Amino acid sequence: MRKKEYLKYISEKLDKTKTYSPLDAIRLCKELALKKMDETILICYNLNLKTNERIRGTILFPNSFGKEKRVLVFAKGEKAIEAEKAGATYVGDEDLINKIKSGWFDFDVAIATPDMMKDVGKVAALLGRRGLMPNPKIGTVTMNISETVKVFKAGKMEFRSEKNGVLQTPVGKKSQDDDKVLENIKTLTDIVKKMRPPETKGDFIKSAYIHSCMGPGIKINVKELE
Repeated sequence: MRKKEYLKYISEKLDKTKTYSPLDAIRLCKELALKKMDETILICYNLNLKTNERIRGTILFPNSFGKEKRVLVFAKGEKAIEAEKAGATYVGDEDLINKIKSGWFDFDVAIATPDMMKDVGKVAALLGRRGLMPNPKIGTVTMNISETVKVFKAGKMEFRSEKNGVLQTPVGKKSQDDDKVLENIKTLTDIVKKMRPPETKGDFIKSAYIHSCMGPGIKINVKELE
């Protein structure tokens, strides 16, 4: 379908003045995802945050989607062996730090033991730009290497808000059952709502939209996600 035809198709199917129920929005999102590939479905929250406020966390969705994560672990000795047994994709210390210095970033998640953080700090700027720097707040600086590797390989992912209060993250695939995508969205929504700053007045989630990676935004009735 050509771009002009696709835009006409969207205008016929999507009422931009309407707020859709979550399930109807998911179904319409899939209908408007006309690419042959199995497009990712994302949710975008507009949050009631001040300019200097951010929220950041991790989630292991009840219904996994996407490829298995490539997990890198900075560790030595017994903890390095533990990481290997848990199935980490890459395990090392100075050797991995040197590879990263040379521009290598062939991994999705970086985990470190606390004793490694001084050395990892040498590449903090490089990792930070890509959102890969281990951080105790999201559980990627830990002594519990085995469990942490397993949950991130299984699809646990990080989410964070931007300075404009927008938080966007994947929640499923076009090929997934509608109910499974909805369950993922509800799980994420519950976690996000619990991160509301105590001084916030009014609704914390002002609005929410879902869309495929190539498709238009569809406004969801946030109240129905509760």
